[in-house]
Amino acid sequence: MQKQKIQIWDLPIRLFHWLLVITIALSYLTIEIGGIWADWHARLGALALGLIVFRVLWGFFGNKQARFSQFFPTPSRLIQYFKGQWQGLGHSPLGALAVFALLGLTGVVVITGLFANDDITLFGPLYPLIDQSLSDWMTGVHAIAFNALLTVIGLHLLAIFFYWLVKKNNLIKPMLTGKKYLEIHHHTDQTKAEAKPVYFFISIALTLLVVWLTFGNVLTDLLATKPVPQAPSSQSQW
Repeated sequence: MQKQKIQIWDLPIRLFHWLLVITIALSYLTIEIGGIWADWHARLGALALGLIVFRVLWGFFGNKQARFSQFFPTPSRLIQYFKGQWQGLGHSPLGALAVFALLGLTGVVVITGLFANDDITLFGPLYPLIDQSLSDWMTGVHAIAFNALLTVIGLHLLAIFFYWLVKKNNLIKPMLTGKKYLEIHHHTDQTKAEAKPVYFFISIALTLLVVWLTFGNVLTDLLATKPVPQAPSSQSQW
């Protein structure tokens, strides 16, 4: 059957994907190395928050294949997939489960990191909003969620290599180019699937606002009930 090249992933989705990959990798390295790299762990936390906020917004306002409604793994879609009857363009229902697991775990890591502490130099930007015992609990959840995230990423990579080596389906190239060769019966009107540029700028504006409110000490200045502990000049926020 004849195949044609179709735009699957828009540029915002591809940038989100690869920036998140880099952010998670560097977050792991900086916290493992520690020392002066703790400052970079804090900056990466701000970037991770921005990426997650943007992806959630783009999941509602983005191009068709980026919208959650298009690939949410409903029971009927999963049944179709396992019966070999699913013919969507973007994430398969099984792949969608991995996507939501990755987004959910990353969200938990980011949110708990905002309140976490290490009792020495690292204090999340929203640490002053909660008491010490709750912050300690969220610090533990932060570590557990990050380890779970690494596990899911490992399974995700195994699935990618399985598709590449066994099913001869390269899932990495479309995430680089945005395009994929598909059988002609998959053809859709791509012009109707594109998001309006104004939605992109609104999403970016809202993302920057959330990051500024969180990491710019705006929320803590308004709501804090206790001061952030003062430590030597090496102290950083997550």
